[in-house]
Amino acid sequence: MATRGAVKVTGVREMTVGVLGGTGAQGRGLAIRWAKAGLKVVIGSRNAERAQQAAEEIKEIAGGDVTGADNAGCAAASDLVLAALPWEGHAETLKSLQTELAGKIVIDCVNPLGFDKKGPYALPVEEGSAAQQAEQILPDSRVTAAFHHVSAVTLADLAVGHVDLDVLVLGDDRGATDTVRELADVIPGVRGIYGGRLRNAHQVEAFTANLIAINRRYKAHAGLRITDV
Repeated sequence: MATRGAVKVTGVREMTVGVLGGTGAQGRGLAIRWAKAGLKVVIGSRNAERAQQAAEEIKEIAGGDVTGADNAGCAAASDLVLAALPWEGHAETLKSLQTELAGKIVIDCVNPLGFDKKGPYALPVEEGSAAQQAEQILPDSRVTAAFHHVSAVTLADLAVGHVDLDVLVLGDDRGATDTVRELADVIPGVRGIYGGRLRNAHQVEAFTANLIAINRRYKAHAGLRITDV
């Protein structure tokens, strides 16, 4: 179990990883990879029964220690928590979990996007970004931003043994960003790369619209690689 203070005292493999929105494609894909890597994973959903069903499905695919609970139960049982929530319910869900998420590392991977006839585009966010909104809602949590540009299709396909991807990790807490980079690194082929302070999360979230356009044009599951690092 991880200490709830500002200093990381255990490795990520000793922690329990919660996935809010773990029944959605992005959260499910990451949960599959973390379960396959041997991490203890808790799937969260508004509906506990749905979360438990998703957990059983993930265990059949990847094995490992995977359980399901409602969002509050997931947050309470976990040491670090990925918020893979629909943008429309982002603020409301996090507000309802302030107590359960206090003192914990929260990884926001939400991309506020809109879609029209011209394709995807970034939505304006009053706080600057989804991650900054999470930071304001969760003042007692260690908020980071990461896993915005992962392909849910690639993650869910364990026949892809090497995921060719760098994950940008942003945040103002060095210990928290180091832990999240380590969490990225447990997926074969993936590297966690520090990407700056949380105030720089907007352009990382917004770039997802570009990647979606790339994937549609080239029928791909594109990601990012950072050179010379």
